[in-house]
Amino acid sequence: MSFLTIEDVTYSYQQGKDPVLRRINWEIKEGEFHCLLGKSGCGKTTLLKLAAGLLSSDQGRIRLQGKEVVKPSPQCGFVFQTPNLLEWKTVMENMLLPIKLKRKVTKEDKNQALELLELVGLESYRERYPLQLSGGQQSRVALARALIQKPSLLFLDEPFASLDAITREELQDDLLRMCHMHNITVLFITHDIAEAVYLSDVAAVMAQGEIVYQTPVKLERPRTMSMRYEPYFNEICLSLRQAMNGEQS
Repeated sequence: MSFLTIEDVTYSYQQGKDPVLRRINWEIKEGEFHCLLGKSGCGKTTLLKLAAGLLSSDQGRIRLQGKEVVKPSPQCGFVFQTPNLLEWKTVMENMLLPIKLKRKVTKEDKNQALELLELVGLESYRERYPLQLSGGQQSRVALARALIQKPSLLFLDEPFASLDAITREELQDDLLRMCHMHNITVLFITHDIAEAVYLSDVAAVMAQGEIVYQTPVKLERPRTMSMRYEPYFNEICLSLRQAMNGEQS
């Protein structure tokens, strides 16, 4: 049974206007990592918002573990293009904010926050403020914060786009390791073809509001740096690039 199912979903931002998304069908099984590629304006972020319950489709339906998605679920975590850390709060306070907004923070919550910060190598930075961190460190805090409520499904919208290449690759490994440890299902939006291939079990391409191509990525896990230079990796990258260009692959 699919974990997240998108069935014949169509969406327009304004009634009577051309749809942003047209009859999208997609399935993600539990524990899988799916990446969605596409040029700016193709509708990929809109699809993520629909899947997360932040928007409601005009037609079709979206189901999470068999239940129709009508609003954001506490099962889901989010990481956006910018870390969105509060500058006047410490790293630890930012980590605990999602919990504090719902209930009183417990000692167990604080211990979990420390464990997550340790996983991303930032435990010693817990009393620092966001402006005292590098861009990569801020992104690591945002990633760890998304896991504080133990989500079963994680939505990420180009979270590493503004980082340098080396930091980006390090964060990709952090993300894969943490998702594997917690058995998290992932929908990840990106412009970067190599990033999509390195991360995903399935990579798909969206163009003009439709999914025009998808392919399994049959790389072993855990992923390693050397895989980025293998012929199979480059073949998948080429097929995705051709699909983004509208070419027959």
